[in-house]
Amino acid sequence: MYTNFDSEKAKVESMDIEQLMPHVEALVFASERPLTQIEMTEVLGQALETVIESDRIATCLEAIREKYEAEYYPFQLKEIGGGYQFLTKKAYHKTVLQLNGEKHIKKLSTAAMETLSIIAYKQPITKSEIEYIRGVSADYSIQKLLEKELIVISGRNENMVGKPLIYNTSKSFMDYLGINSPAQLPQLKDITDLQIVMPTSALEAVPEDIQNTAVLVDVQGQLKQAS
Repeated sequence: MYTNFDSEKAKVESMDIEQLMPHVEALVFASERPLTQIEMTEVLGQALETVIESDRIATCLEAIREKYEAEYYPFQLKEIGGGYQFLTKKAYHKTVLQLNGEKHIKKLSTAAMETLSIIAYKQPITKSEIEYIRGVSADYSIQKLLEKELIVISGRNENMVGKPLIYNTSKSFMDYLGINSPAQLPQLKDITDLQIVMPTSALEAVPEDIQNTAVLVDVQGQLKQAS
């Protein structure tokens, strides 16, 4: 007995990778944001009115990636922000910039860049921790980074006094840099000799053997155990 399931299976098997690839390419090309493999599977299943297995989409994506790695293509398929998108290759960035002008450049002040760097490398992080590292107020810089959607508020630090807000870099930040996670950022030691030192609580600075004991400060400014 020939069932509808058998019919659908036959349709899938009849569409080989070469036939499916152009559909995947069209989706990635038409999307203004990175598309996930799951989204492609669902959309193509509806468009082609058949069942598309996710591993076939994965095979198509790998084939497309290899195809556009050729030198004569000015763009390539990249996995960023959890999805896939066509991006101009680095050699052509300056050319494309001339076309788009400065309207697509997110201009940041030095203070905002410093704040963004601290958040990127020390996230999740609170405003007070950012200000400790920079030595100045970070209110304005944080507000600008939020407006440009380069950082997000991801919650509160329940273990700190006042339960301050916690900041992380955003998906837009990762898309802008062409990475999937902050773990893909260059290691600090590879790009600078600067070390970002986090604040130490007053309790951590006290020797362990007297942390739970009443202490006094003598005239020389040294800690001593109360008698």
